[in-house]
Amino acid sequence: MERAEYERMHAVEDRMWWYRGLRALAASEVVRALAGSSAAGPVLDAGCGTGGMLRILGTTVAGRSTLGLDYDSVAAALTVGKAGRPVVSGSVNQMPIGDAALSAYVSLDVLCHDQVDPMRALGEAHRCLQPGGVAIFNLPAYQWMFSAHDKRVHNTRRFTRGQARTLLARQGFRVLRASYWNTLLFPLMLLHRLIERANAESDVRDYPRWLDAIFSSALAIERVVIAAGLNLPFGGSLIIVAARTD
Repeated sequence: MERAEYERMHAVEDRMWWYRGLRALAASEVVRALAGSSAAGPVLDAGCGTGGMLRILGTTVAGRSTLGLDYDSVAAALTVGKAGRPVVSGSVNQMPIGDAALSAYVSLDVLCHDQVDPMRALGEAHRCLQPGGVAIFNLPAYQWMFSAHDKRVHNTRRFTRGQARTLLARQGFRVLRASYWNTLLFPLMLLHRLIERANAESDVRDYPRWLDAIFSSALAIERVVIAAGLNLPFGGSLIIVAARTD
């Protein structure tokens, strides 16, 4: 992304409903997955952006230390300042991390980026995870929902649950669960996509407090449903928990 987009993300990610909801969901899935894993080693936020998720994870998760990775020096510097955690400089396509070094790999809206090769990135995640290590992915859903926002943040692909399962299986992962989310707000998302201009600004911005509260409540309801073990049948995004099987 361009520097302006990173600065926009850095400024609003801790208070915007979308980022808060995503990170609360991802953090809970990381903790739950690690509780059933014997893998040791650190938890990597791969493509950590400006550090919001790494700050939520904290210094340790389920007894494992945390660190970030990002190819952009601006983002890495913002992450260190915000999260206070070490950040490795590098690409998810070729990570400067040793074999079987990680207990968990967190990837939030990274495989969709135009600089990322999904197969190479998943191969690297598999290489760097210990057997039994876990990976948590968030992906934008449905290519037909591709939008001006995707263009602004340099996304080139969106995924269905079936496509994501196939990609992960090809690289040696076993999918433990896969659920769509942002389901309650999906009709509003669809309407927004239908009426937005081709050159519309990014969706990353501050929202009126009352609207942010409504959107946040919708995501909180979905987190309760997902935590109960139910997978939602459709939505604007897809959360996947997988494990390295060998």
